[in-house]
Amino acid sequence: MRVGTVFSAALSLAAFTLALASESPNEQESVPEVLATAAFPETNAFSHVVNGEKNAITITVENKSGRNATLLSIGGALLHPDTNAVLKNLTSLKYGIPLLADLKLQIPYTFYSEYPGDHRLNIWLEHSTEDGTYKVEAYDSIVTVVDPELSIFDLKLLSTYAIVAAILGGLVYLAYATFVPQSKKPRAKKTTAAVSAPVGSVTATGAGGYQEEWIPEHHLRKSKSSKKQGALSGTSADELSGAEASGTEGKRRKAKK
Repeated sequence: MRVGTVFSAALSLAAFTLALASESPNEQESVPEVLATAAFPETNAFSHVVNGEKNAITITVENKSGRNATLLSIGGALLHPDTNAVLKNLTSLKYGIPLLADLKLQIPYTFYSEYPGDHRLNIWLEHSTEDGTYKVEAYDSIVTVVDPELSIFDLKLLSTYAIVAAILGGLVYLAYATFVPQSKKPRAKKTTAAVSAPVGSVTATGAGGYQEEWIPEHHLRKSKSSKKQGALSGTSADELSGAEASGTEGKRRKAKK
C-alpha cells in the first residue's frame, strides 16, 4: 500500500510539472513584447533631479510584438531606497499614441520632485492591445534629488522677497498706527495780515483828502487837465474885469472935466 501511495504521488507531481511547462510558453506568447527604456538628457550626466523644478527624461518605446499597440499613459513614483516606501507619486500623463510594430518611439516625460536626498526613481508605462492592458517598467534606479542653485539674479526669488517685504512693511505700519499713540499737533492761530498803506504822494483838496495811488491813472489825467483849464479861465476873467474897470473910470474923469 505504501509503495502504491508513493507511486501515485510521484505521478501526480510529474503531471503537474508537465502542465506548468506546457502552459508557461503559451502565457509568455500571449504578453506582447514591448520594450521601454528611459534616460536623462546629456546635460544631466549625473542624473540629478532638481527639487521644485521641472525635470525631463526621455522614454524610448519599441514594439517587437508584431502587433499594433497603443500607449495609454506614463507614470512613476519616488521610493525609499531601503524600504521601497512611496515618498511621492509622480504625475501620470495620458498619451493615447499608437505603437506600430517594429517601430521605435521617443517620448518626453516631465515630472516634479520633493524631499532632497537619494531616492529610488521608478517610471513605467501602460499600453494596450486587443488582448488587454499591460504595464512595462522603463526606469528603476537610485537618483539624487538636489536643491536648485541660488543666484542673486534670480527674478523669481527677487520678486518673492519684494512681495514679502512689502507685506511685512504694511503690517508694521498698520500696527504702529493702531497701537502707538499719536501726538496731537497744536492748531495754528489765524493771523490777519496788516494792510499797509501804500507809500506815495498824497494830495488833499478842501476839507477831505484822497490818495492818488488808489485812483486810476486816466482819472488823474482828467482831473489835472480840468484844473489847468480852470486856472487859465480864471486869469482871463480877471484881466477882462480889470480892463472894464479902467475904461469906466476914464469915462467918469472925462465927464467931470
